[in-house]
Amino acid sequence: MRYPIPHIAPAPYHEESLEVQKSRFITRVAQATTPEQAQQLVDQARLDHPDASHHCSAFIAGAPGEQTAIGFSDDGEPGGTAGRPMYQVLEGSGLGQISAVIIRYFGGTKLGTGGLVRAYSKALLQAIESLPTREYVTRRPLWLTTDFALEHELRRWAELNDAPVDQARHDADGVTLEIAFPGDRTPDLEALNSRLRGRLVLHDEPPGAFA
Repeated sequence: MRYPIPHIAPAPYHEESLEVQKSRFITRVAQATTPEQAQQLVDQARLDHPDASHHCSAFIAGAPGEQTAIGFSDDGEPGGTAGRPMYQVLEGSGLGQISAVIIRYFGGTKLGTGGLVRAYSKALLQAIESLPTREYVTRRPLWLTTDFALEHELRRWAELNDAPVDQARHDADGVTLEIAFPGDRTPDLEALNSRLRGRLVLHDEPPGAFA
């Protein structure tokens, strides 16, 4: 499966700011592969802005459409006016592994429930529109063994299939490569075996030193 995720390295997060009727909304967006990483973004926002009125948040710690590793918080705002609208923006963005926190400094003018929903949604949409992204590819490991003389051919096959070699082991049986194959495709191992002159062995689990 392939889907876009935040790409903000070497910075820890992407930040944008919005003012609505004198209230300041500072939005931070970061990659989060776990709920714990999403909470770290909130914790850092609290450290950096201890005097802010609210630190509202939402996250999807998985692929787009994830229904388990998700969450949102109004952090003291009226129920349903901040966290849920933020989550809906993340859900509609098509991004995965994403977390967001919006730091609000109250400006003295109450926005009302509708105004809060619009403000939090707009603040996060603004940040997402300027957020750098990259493609994420879910992968599954393949453990393939062949003769020493055919290692180059096997590595070339992996390269052509966008499948990085994570590990290599050389022993009496030949060379075994652990290959991270794209999870949305099926490897044509029959064609590969033919290319390797019938000298291909597929392992169902990590062999030897890989275990």
